[in-house]
Amino acid sequence: MPVPAPNLYPDFNTIRLSHVCLNVKDLSVSKTFYTDILGFQISDETRDHVYLRAMEERGHHSVILQRSDAPGTVEVLGFKTFDDDDLDKADVYFQSKGRSTSWVDRPFQGRTLLTSDNLGIPLEFYHKMDRLESIHQKYALYRGVKPLRIDHFNCFSNDVDASVAFYNDFGFRVTEYTEDAASEKLWAAWMHRKGGVHDMAFTNGTGPRLHHVAFWVPTPMNIIDLLDLMATTGYVSNIERGPGRHGISNAFFLYILDPDGHRIEIYCSDYQTLDPDHEPIKWDLKDPQRQTLWGAAAPQSWFEHGTQFVGVGLVESTIDASPIIAP
Repeated sequence: MPVPAPNLYPDFNTIRLSHVCLNVKDLSVSKTFYTDILGFQISDETRDHVYLRAMEERGHHSVILQRSDAPGTVEVLGFKTFDDDDLDKADVYFQSKGRSTSWVDRPFQGRTLLTSDNLGIPLEFYHKMDRLESIHQKYALYRGVKPLRIDHFNCFSNDVDASVAFYNDFGFRVTEYTEDAASEKLWAAWMHRKGGVHDMAFTNGTGPRLHHVAFWVPTPMNIIDLLDLMATTGYVSNIERGPGRHGISNAFFLYILDPDGHRIEIYCSDYQTLDPDHEPIKWDLKDPQRQTLWGAAAPQSWFEHGTQFVGVGLVESTIDASPIIAP
């Protein structure tokens, strides 16, 4: 099935992904991992929350760690709109799609619209977030992998075609995709708003679940340095896959698991997709260089493990596909 033509004039304007709220068991343990190992900066913290940002981010937070009785789950994925009026337009839009909406109070954010996508993934949209001082040239603060900014979400979807159609309708554009030849259905797709390869991606599987959240780093050497750090500070077993280079996106990557099992991708070197007539790239699902241009093939866990969204039921995919898996 071909990917849909891009909707260049959506009902409201989403400019990029913004933040994620991850539920954790031990806030102190998670705080140490994200600050001392990964290198995020603390914007604020309370008894039950730690708000983090990466080095290039002026917005108050891109990661919220939330103490929870359901650790290893995801509370919400956040997106920023072009202006405040887009929030009202989004409210009308999601209601027209049969999705419930509500206005919620979020610390450090202005008006925030809470809703969900067609599979039930909780989404929130805002325009204003507290702005903090620039720290990207405060090099004394850099540590860990030296994260610069949040880059994308990747989610398991039991129906990638339906997910792509839903996000395409409010302006996300496909950059690359794979198709299952037997069913002629999409197996995975990468979609963007900000002009990179993706803000949101969908991978075939039991869903909806968060497969990973990715953060951009300066160079591949930062990833090598992180591996050395994790291997000598008790986190070697948290290294899941990589380093390597993806065929799709061309990214140099590493996948790790945080203390609660949330998968984090450390990522650099993809390409720009700014032109509105940028044509998506199709990959053969059987092409081993699709997921790994070079490096070891992905382990079984990479295709099966994901973190569930709070209160959202799971549905198994009906596609019987066989991607390349490491022995």
